[in-house]
Amino acid sequence: MCDIPQFGRGARFPEQLEHLILTSAMLFRFSTLWDWEGRVMFKEISPLDGRYAATLSPLGDCFSEFALVRERCDVELLYLKVLDSKNVFAALTQDEIARINGAVAAFSESDFARVKEIEAETNHDVKACELFLREKLKLAYPEMIHFGLTSADVNNLAYARILMRYRDEHQLPQLRKLIRTMADLADAWKAIPFPAHTHGQPASPTTAGKEMAVFLARLLRQARQLEELRFRGKLNGATGTYSALVAAAPDVDWPAFSKGFVEDLGLEWNPCTTQVEGGDSLAEYLAITIRINNIVLDLDLDLWQYISHGEIVQKAVLGEIGSSAMPHKVNPIRFENSEGNITIANALLPAIADKIAQSRMQRDLSGSTVQRNAGVALSHSYLALQQTMQGLNRIDIDRNAALHNVQAHPEVLSEAVQTILRAEGVENPYELLKTLTRGQSLSIEDLQAWIDELEIADSVKARLKMLKPVEYIGLAESICEDVVREAQDWLNA
Repeated sequence: MCDIPQFGRGARFPEQLEHLILTSAMLFRFSTLWDWEGRVMFKEISPLDGRYAATLSPLGDCFSEFALVRERCDVELLYLKVLDSKNVFAALTQDEIARINGAVAAFSESDFARVKEIEAETNHDVKACELFLREKLKLAYPEMIHFGLTSADVNNLAYARILMRYRDEHQLPQLRKLIRTMADLADAWKAIPFPAHTHGQPASPTTAGKEMAVFLARLLRQARQLEELRFRGKLNGATGTYSALVAAAPDVDWPAFSKGFVEDLGLEWNPCTTQVEGGDSLAEYLAITIRINNIVLDLDLDLWQYISHGEIVQKAVLGEIGSSAMPHKVNPIRFENSEGNITIANALLPAIADKIAQSRMQRDLSGSTVQRNAGVALSHSYLALQQTMQGLNRIDIDRNAALHNVQAHPEVLSEAVQTILRAEGVENPYELLKTLTRGQSLSIEDLQAWIDELEIADSVKARLKMLKPVEYIGLAESICEDVVREAQDWLNA
């Protein structure tokens, strides 16, 4: 069984009937899969279309073979309508226009099956779409279909529109939900003192909200870049020169035609290419996705450690089991699952991004099979963010544990003490505090006794002795508030 969320050419007839039914099941609710004889399938190769099928079923509208074939046919049909305005052929009749509009509006499962049947004979996926449209539309001048085009003209536009749809309808909405969840947590936790660790050692305290705000600010920056990215597209023939189009209809301004058509599809026009569009905007898109994944992974790892330390707790759900042997366990499995899926996604995404931006001379097919797997990588990314959000919705701060862990390390005040002493003109206070605290256990009483021995004004001593780890959080709360406000502004824009 082939992975469902992928860009694949599919199987040969009669195997394509099985693929059709599998795709249909995925599109509507592919938690249960059937073979072509109607038997329930339990032998899915990929967990994407097995264990995680219900979570990922909405992505079938972007990443299935059905979706790719439908998009190719839509590009051909939209091109056909715009070509009609250039009077290269006799004008389409009203009946023909109606059939074209109907085909754009309703690409059916039977249409898909017919395309795959033709492909089984031609061994060419885009040509199968053209021949199918000839059959379906029954135009007076069927040579209008795919006129002057190469398969790369259709494919680059189809892939770009699919990824644009995934970004706009699935990825950005999911990212908005994640950012909203994080903003709510950051706001709720903004004033809660929280222990910090640098190099795994106790460091100047922070607040739980400010630490969440760090990841929130990073994600917000990437979300803006993702939102603003424009996918590029081209339509200029076999080697990017419009040769066939110019030869057949020299009076048409084909670059202007191409620009208008590509931009009407919602894409940025690429005026200078080989047979293939360079793939740079797709690589840029995948690079943003990789960075988003890395930020989420960084969050997963920190939260896992905070849970391990007891500063963050998970809400137990009645009926769930954490361990088959240890009844007390509430494991951080959602953050672990997210980590694992990001590992897979970020192994695939850089390879895809690198390959789709490379092509030997004017064209080779080595990138095509790689590009078909973009949906697999993006589905793992999507699944990872879903898991992280589920984890975030089931955690809370153990305020007592966090407070205890902050108060347990008064040595973190050495930073504040030596900095204040510097401002008071005390010579080399860093070395004085280093001798007192480095690698040693220190109580608040020990620190205050040491302060009493200093030859400084009593007012300064009093100020130093007022310092408490739980209050040594600087501007953490206001920093958190600024980030939360920025996130809310973006969410509400």
